[in-house]
Amino acid sequence: MATDDDATSDRVNSVDRVFKKVLDAVAKTAPEIREGLPTRRAKVETENPSGETPLAADVYADELLCERIGDIEGVGTYASEERPEAQTVGSGLSVCVDPLDGSSNLKPNNTMGTIVAIYDSPLPATGDDILAAAYVLFGPTMTMITAYDDTVTEYVIQDDGTYQAIRVDVTLPDDPTVYGFGGRVADWVDEITEYVREIESDPSMKLRYGGAMIGDVNQVLTYGGIFAYPTLADAPEGKLRIQFEGYPVGYIVETAGGASSDGHQSLLAVEKDDLHARTPVYVGNESLVDGVEAHLSDDD
Repeated sequence: MATDDDATSDRVNSVDRVFKKVLDAVAKTAPEIREGLPTRRAKVETENPSGETPLAADVYADELLCERIGDIEGVGTYASEERPEAQTVGSGLSVCVDPLDGSSNLKPNNTMGTIVAIYDSPLPATGDDILAAAYVLFGPTMTMITAYDDTVTEYVIQDDGTYQAIRVDVTLPDDPTVYGFGGRVADWVDEITEYVREIESDPSMKLRYGGAMIGDVNQVLTYGGIFAYPTLADAPEGKLRIQFEGYPVGYIVETAGGASSDGHQSLLAVEKDDLHARTPVYVGNESLVDGVEAHLSDDD
């Protein structure tokens, strides 16, 4: 007779298989996305659900990932920043993708990446529903950071789509050295301006902001520090999407021993009822994220 323990074990094994297959699909697709970038630098004629005009590269990456991830047994739903609604592809877990984070960096040939989140819930999900997250960074080498089962791992992806772990149990360094805040400085609320001035007064902290969130987050994971796309005077919810960017990045950074926040609570505690809902994002070493919350609480 099957027991509850047996059912739990089967469930864990099923999630393990789906997670591994999603990683395989993302790693296999990454070289194709990268190879297709040079000829897909122009904007398409339609807007995405966030009111932005994507590049042909965004659409190309989304189509490849939808096809590959949608073919995985155990994946029930695929959603991306480029699609107005989640797409039913089978039965099982939900996968959210930012196909090409930082695609505005394509023209100047700067860092870009792909973000993936796996949820055990219909979409829109909550932070409690996230099972795993990953991102690929198209830097001088292709690397992939994954967070699953309380562990963050870094891989190098080869041109044939194979990947090999180079760091296991990745954690944020205790002595942070980098910071990067997005948005126009003129649009920052006063509390954010004051906090950034404090950080800048510390000679050990260096500005690192490249225009692709995932590249800046990777700097924080490597050197310690803080990345933020904050609340703005003209955009209180910031720019980043909670399902596609906030939850997965918050999950990765928290799993690596850091902290995440929307300015008042963990990103994983944020609840939104819109697939493309936005949120302010602050991630990094706990002391620095606590500093943001302390400044913003003064405005309450």
